[in-house]
Amino acid sequence: MKTVMKNMAAQHRVARRSLPTGPVTAAYERKVDAGEVRRDDAQVALAAKLDALHESLTSLPPVPVRTDRPTESSSTSSSPLLLTRSLASVQSFLRKKFHLWSFAPPPRGMYIHGPVGAGKSFLMDLFYASVNVPDDSCCNNDSHSFKHVKITKRRVHFHEFMLDVHHRIFVYKQKHPRDDAIPIIAQQLAQEAQLLCFDEFQVTDVADAMILKRLFLLLLDWNVVVVATSNRSPDALYEGGINRSLFLPFIDMLKHTFDIISMEDSAKDYRLETRADGQSYFWSNKDVHGDNNSDNNMQAQLKEIFGGTASGTEAEAIHVPFGRTVQVARLNDRCAWFDFSELCYQPLGAADYISLCDRFQVLIMDRVPQLDANHLDEARRFVTLIDVCYESRTRLVLAAKVPLDELFVEFEAQVESSDGNEELFVSEKGGNSSSFATTMIRTKEGEEFEWSATGRSGVSLAQLSAANDLAFSFRRAASRLVEMGGKEWGRQ
Repeated sequence: MKTVMKNMAAQHRVARRSLPTGPVTAAYERKVDAGEVRRDDAQVALAAKLDALHESLTSLPPVPVRTDRPTESSSTSSSPLLLTRSLASVQSFLRKKFHLWSFAPPPRGMYIHGPVGAGKSFLMDLFYASVNVPDDSCCNNDSHSFKHVKITKRRVHFHEFMLDVHHRIFVYKQKHPRDDAIPIIAQQLAQEAQLLCFDEFQVTDVADAMILKRLFLLLLDWNVVVVATSNRSPDALYEGGINRSLFLPFIDMLKHTFDIISMEDSAKDYRLETRADGQSYFWSNKDVHGDNNSDNNMQAQLKEIFGGTASGTEAEAIHVPFGRTVQVARLNDRCAWFDFSELCYQPLGAADYISLCDRFQVLIMDRVPQLDANHLDEARRFVTLIDVCYESRTRLVLAAKVPLDELFVEFEAQVESSDGNEELFVSEKGGNSSSFATTMIRTKEGEEFEWSATGRSGVSLAQLSAANDLAFSFRRAASRLVEMGGKEWGRQ
């Protein structure tokens, strides 16, 4: 019977491979055959759509190269006009020189949204890897022949991309304080990458919302193709955010110029099928039972992972963009050891965590508390740290007070009105599954405290949007921690 089933599976693979497929589907099927992933109908459908996009990239118009860059002495009031005239003149030249009219319109971008662990990033990465890969390398020994797409490309986590954009604006404004930086930034990005792939697209800050609306329109004008994954549908982006009405045109543009692909039917979180090796998450019940042996054993395991001794007696200052630094007191060449309070009670954000991951292969965090509605500030920073470590494949070793399935306490947030005043209530459910206002949070117990959801003192996001985004992020963080506990996780 087993022999018959194996023969049927082999015949199925042969029959499947005889059908025309693109590079993403071929790569996906190879992973299925190798037992690395389980075939999922929604993933198969997404792979086919990415194959179609890969095919359309062969007719992608070139990005015009601008030659009249503004100088220090350029008129500050005329730079945007110069850019517009320059773009028009260069496009006219390219049409005459290279018959630009023979190119089809740029391919539509793709916005992929769905629940955590559905395979969005996995499929996007297969697509990204297939671009600029010669036919024989792309297909191995398969009988198919795919068109070789040769374009510039960039794959980046959305946190890191927005930090890069802000840094570019900062640098440009140092030299041209009165100029509009966004058209220049769009041109720079277009000339660096014709294909932009974003992971974890999200909008939680009003400044980012205003930048994105203009930046994406300009990128489309420069023939840049964007593929993005997100846990949020377009209509749910920046939901409840400050001045969201100003962001709505971006959502309309996204829905009209991008292919919106939903994976909401993929309720299965495939990350949870990963079996951790027990060497990335530790917990001790000392606070409950006073078990010193358990705590001592946990500390001994952390020291073994840390390995070696600290390099010197002085802290190392890790440089962060915008001229800041993060102090690391306990470190060696490959690992840094922190207390939870050092990274999550301090006003740190994605830029700080990215710099730490660039410097260290392993981060150890001790004394991680259970994260609930009373730790909104710290929880947001912690989730950001997990996202950064996940994206950079940095090993994150945690020593907590509760088991992993109890680390994140889900909660619900809602705005209630009383005597004309709106207040945000955050209520726990139990179990686990930018810069323009200060938010005061009041729990059901009546406790009030300032919530700096962006990680900056005195700064917060819109109340309901930020709270609901964090509750949603808890599920993604828990899922990623399971995957990050696998034996093969981390940089070599």
